[in-house]
Order: sequence, then structure tokens, then C-alpha cells
Amino acid sequence: MKLFKIIFWCLWRVWFYILMIVPIIVMFPILFVSLLKETWYPYFFKIARFWAKFVLFGMGFYYKIEAEQEIIPGKSYMFIANHTSMTDVMLMLLATKNPFVFVGKKELVKIPIFGFLFKRAAIMVDRDSPKSRAAVYNRAQKRIDQGLSICIFPEGIVPDDESVILAEFKNGAFNLAIDHKLPIVPMTFADNKERYSYTIFSGSPGLMRVKIHSFIETQNRVHEHKKAIREEARTIIYNQLIAFEAENNL
Repeated sequence: MKLFKIIFWCLWRVWFYILMIVPIIVMFPILFVSLLKETWYPYFFKIARFWAKFVLFGMGFYYKIEAEQEIIPGKSYMFIANHTSMTDVMLMLLATKNPFVFVGKKELVKIPIFGFLFKRAAIMVDRDSPKSRAAVYNRAQKRIDQGLSICIFPEGIVPDDESVILAEFKNGAFNLAIDHKLPIVPMTFADNKERYSYTIFSGSPGLMRVKIHSFIETQNRVHEHKKAIREEARTIIYNQLIAFEAENNL
């Protein structure tokens, strides 16, 4: 039985990469054209949402979204969530219909095919370069002026220790939100670590729950409030993760 499970997990994880890569290869010409002009990005976003749904459903995942506050179509936001799985990107794409741009690590560019598109669709940042971090603000403002939202996973990394419920948040998302007066939309992804973590012999098909929390307004906030806002957002997500865990143990 143990050998059967190992074979299942290996084949299932290979299947994940097939589901990710094959649609990108098939749709590459359309994706490439949709990124030729920044004003065409909403078309790219619609295709990306289709891709995300294809991957998750193909893996046997289905999702349920609960919102404490409704996201207004056409309005720009700062979307944030906890980060524990490669499926976080797909689930974030499906959590809202408002087109947004990811702010991501430059290392993602190295992924074949996906990296080529990600570099053109996202705002890339080299966290070791102050110049790169500064350039993010200008690119973000340009995207916001186009009516887009921004998405950042504020932990910055997926903790190596999977017993860590939620890593400390970095400042980038909150600096951007304050500078550009974006409402912060905290989201809690309850099941992604259990469904598909970075541990190879783990995971299973099933439900992925999303809780969209009440927004944190930044309209009248300044950088002196950054730490308080950051901790408020982290506490909201942390408490919800604890609540989901308690619910699972009932």
C-alpha cells in the first residue's frame, strides 16, 4: 500500500506540471500577443484565469470563496494572502475577477516558458537590489493608472519548516498600498498546504477554501502606520488559519 501511494504521488505531481505547461504551450501565441501592449493585459488576465481553473480542476481541486466584503469591479486593490503552495497563484487568479498584476521574485523568470510570460506579465523584483525595489513603485503606479490591482504574497518566501503556520510579513505590499492609496484585501487560503505542499510525498484532491476579509483602508494612512497595518493584516490571516485548523479538527 505504501509503494502504491508513493507511485500515486509521483504520477500525480508529474500530472500537475503537465496541466501547467501544456495549455501554456498550446495558447502561447495568444498569450504572447495579449502581452504586446500593456493595455491588452485584461485579455491576458482572462486567459490566465481559464488556465488556473483548468489546472486546479484537472488536479481534482475545487474551491469555495467566502467574502466579508465585496470587491468592486474596476477598482484597484492590493491583494495579499498566505503563501504555502504552487497552487496559490492559481487560486489567487480565481479569487477575484478584477485584473491584477503579481509582484514576484526575479528567480521565477528561470522557469522555462512560464518564466518568459511571467516576466512580461508581472512586476519582477530583485530583493537584494535597492534600485530594483525602487523601480517596482513606478511600474506599480503605471499599472494602477491603467485600472489594474496589485497582488503580493507578503511572506516573501515559503518557509522551509512546514510546521510554521505563517511567516513574518515583509514591508513591500504595505509600502505600495500606502503610497498608492490602495485598499488592502487580506485573503486566507485554508487548504493549499494540505492539498499540494512543497513536500513531495504529500497532498490530495479536495476542497480549497478562500476567506476574503474586510478591507484595510490606506486612504488616510502614512508610512508611520506601516508596521501597524502590516501586523493587522498578518493577525487577520493568522487568526483565520487557526480557526480553519480548529474547524478541521472537529
